[in-house]
Amino acid sequence: MDGYRLPPLWAVVVLGAVAAIAERQSVAVTERATMSVSFLPVVFAAVVFGPIGGFAVGAISNAWDIRESRLKWAVYTPIGGLMAAAAGLAAAPFLHGANDVGTYFLASLAASVADQAAEAVLVAGTGIVRRADWKAGLAAIGAVSLLTVPLYVPIVALFVYGYHAYSLRLVLVVFVPTLAAQRLLHLYQQEKEASRSLEAANARLRTANARFATGLVAMLEESDPYTAGHSLAVATYSHDIAERMGLADDDRNLVHLCALVHDIGKYRLPAALLEKNGPLSLEERRLMEKHPEYGEQLLRKVEVEDHGRIGRIVRHHHERIDGEGYPDGLRADEIPLLSKIISVADAYNAMTSDRPYRDKLPSRVARLRLAQAVESQFDTAVVAAFEAVLTSEDEAYRTALGERFRFDHEEPAGEFESDVTLVEALAVDAGN
Repeated sequence: MDGYRLPPLWAVVVLGAVAAIAERQSVAVTERATMSVSFLPVVFAAVVFGPIGGFAVGAISNAWDIRESRLKWAVYTPIGGLMAAAAGLAAAPFLHGANDVGTYFLASLAASVADQAAEAVLVAGTGIVRRADWKAGLAAIGAVSLLTVPLYVPIVALFVYGYHAYSLRLVLVVFVPTLAAQRLLHLYQQEKEASRSLEAANARLRTANARFATGLVAMLEESDPYTAGHSLAVATYSHDIAERMGLADDDRNLVHLCALVHDIGKYRLPAALLEKNGPLSLEERRLMEKHPEYGEQLLRKVEVEDHGRIGRIVRHHHERIDGEGYPDGLRADEIPLLSKIISVADAYNAMTSDRPYRDKLPSRVARLRLAQAVESQFDTAVVAAFEAVLTSEDEAYRTALGERFRFDHEEPAGEFESDVTLVEALAVDAGN
């Protein structure tokens, strides 16, 4: 009786192999469920060869998959065969004397629904025996069925028509591009998942590194009560200026890090020079003006991924628009934008903080001096953006006394970007 005898052995082996290959490169559709084109050769075999042929192909497609435990292999191999057999039984009533695409479509639909229903019953039964969460398994099967049945039934019907109108060999050839398409989708999903995992890891690393750098600067500034908190204040102001100017997230994160370490070169200067209570002599000032170069030298030693970009920004944070700054006398557009931002934030915080040789200035006076120095010392766009930030904030922010200016303040995860080699090396150098 047709449908109750085995098809040619080579056809069973080829279809089973196609299904097995497809199953190995399945694509995730939910956290618990995957789908693959293995559905196509199995249901096709069930429709054209009947329940016995379908059982053989379904069983072979799972029998080749020995990647997991032997127990799972022993359970799921017959389940695959029984699902295909159920599909063949459901399709059989539609196929007596059928020779049109419409009937083949109905047979394919019946076989597909039966295949998914049999899987649901068998998986639920297996879950109950194993005392597993069989309801979640049923939900996953339902989610996959909503995709596979509408998508694959027309394709199966066309394959069945091609088998009856032409030959099995033609249909098997058509399976090749189907497998290739799924392979591409599988590779794309793997790459996307790898990118997502890498981004999550980088976000955790950025947060940890930024906190490490913040703690390092706090430790270094403990030796100088007059500049304690200065680096964090400049970093906070710089980040907010960059945000006000509409810079990208990467630039905002970078300017925050550069501002945090902008004075790292001062730790190569004599302590007596840093703590001097009074104006600096000409020689002392020339030595003090070396700190951007010292900072860049240190940062270039430890920067790996940014090709010296952090060091370059730190080196030029005391340049002036008119070319009268140091260490290189750059002018206007020659100065990196992030260096210009740090320059404004640095000058403002210095003016509004107590120093050994003078008292702090009121915020309004410091802002006036910034405005008076545009296009000579400072960039006009940067000063305008900072003025907008200060206008929208309260007096605590303007005097660097708010919550964001404390080293123990917790920043949101992933807000700042850093480099593990950079901060670790800074810690080693600072301790020497």
